[in-house]
Amino acid sequence: MMKNAKPDRRRFIISSFFFILFLCVLASINEVRFDSLLKFGRCALSNIPSQYYNSSSNNLLAMNNSSNDDDIRVLIGILTLPDQYQRRHFLWLIYGTQSPVGAQVDVKFVFCNLTKEDQKVLVALEIMRYDDIIILDCKENMNKGKTYTYFSSLPEMLSTPDGPSPPYHYVMKAADDAYFRLDNLVASLRPLPREDLYYGYVIPCPSMDPFVHYMSGMGYLISLGI
Repeated sequence: MMKNAKPDRRRFIISSFFFILFLCVLASINEVRFDSLLKFGRCALSNIPSQYYNSSSNNLLAMNNSSNDDDIRVLIGILTLPDQYQRRHFLWLIYGTQSPVGAQVDVKFVFCNLTKEDQKVLVALEIMRYDDIIILDCKENMNKGKTYTYFSSLPEMLSTPDGPSPPYHYVMKAADDAYFRLDNLVASLRPLPREDLYYGYVIPCPSMDPFVHYMSGMGYLISLGI
């Protein structure tokens, strides 16, 4: 038994050595690939604010051209963080399964300027693949003007002579930990006016008066004219 243990031990050491060598080679290859992707990300996102606003608005309005004039057009901006890749992908999957009848609903993910090198690479690839991201010219925050920057950027972002007018009847702010059934959302909007509308869930709940209190941050919308 002792004689058989030595060859087995030697075989284990040799196989472990080659396995570690393989991992080192693989790591060096991935490092070269990451460096090339990093350079690509810097190039792709060097002028992201103006270029993406223009391309985003053109793509959004191109989609709207296929809808009827009577259809309700809604833009849902989900405020999130650049590093929330898995959450964005999950929301992209579940919203992609919904096709509300008689409405054009576009879902976009919204965050502020990118600050990390890996974000510039991965978000650039995400934009090229899905084109569902809006990057605002602001510093990432929760309660210091991110929502205002989002809403105030939309008129310039969506301004174009082509496409329907208005491009959207409603623009919505949503949280990335909330989920909306689009059919129910559209059905609740049908009897409501398409101008001067501020719509959501009032907090505190008993008041039900949006002119005194405020809407829940998990999601609310306004008509585009506001």
